[in-house]
Amino acid sequence: MTETVLGEIKRASGWSIALGVLIILLGIIAMMAPLASGVVVVSILAWTAMIGGVAQIVYAFQTHSGGRTVLEVLLGVVYLAAGIYLMSHPLAGLMGMTLLLGCMLVGYGVLAVVLAFQIRPLQGWGWVLFDAIVTAVLGLMIIGHWPSNSVWIIGTLFGLSILFSGITRLMVSLGVRQAAA
Repeated sequence: MTETVLGEIKRASGWSIALGVLIILLGIIAMMAPLASGVVVVSILAWTAMIGGVAQIVYAFQTHSGGRTVLEVLLGVVYLAAGIYLMSHPLAGLMGMTLLLGCMLVGYGVLAVVLAFQIRPLQGWGWVLFDAIVTAVLGLMIIGHWPSNSVWIIGTLFGLSILFSGITRLMVSLGVRQAAA
């Protein structure tokens, strides 16, 4: 029985290792073609908005909630229109996402600076301050180079995320395989 379970673990970890390597390769490809991968991110967001808009409209008519039906339909139309706009203007969507990312990083950085000084007596508060400063500076750099950096920021970060997900899967799978040996 134990041999069967260990065999299954080794077989499954083999597939997981292969998937990890594939995800790593996809992350590298995404970073090598940041504009294309950025457009993929915008397209995913567009499809999500369109599907969400249709679902919102269907929900509005299914629930028959009186005066709220009109508002529910309008919300669905806004989602649907935003998704259609993003699908037909992916570069504009990419520019908007880049600016939003920069603003979010600056906002996070400012709030994290405040947090760092609020927890100042605690050990490690300096790391929170360091994270806050680095995050705010990255946000300011993104905003400062906007819109010219829009063609590569989102795609590169998307690729890095995929790359590190693949590395994580690979390392966990190798650990599971080694534990089963």
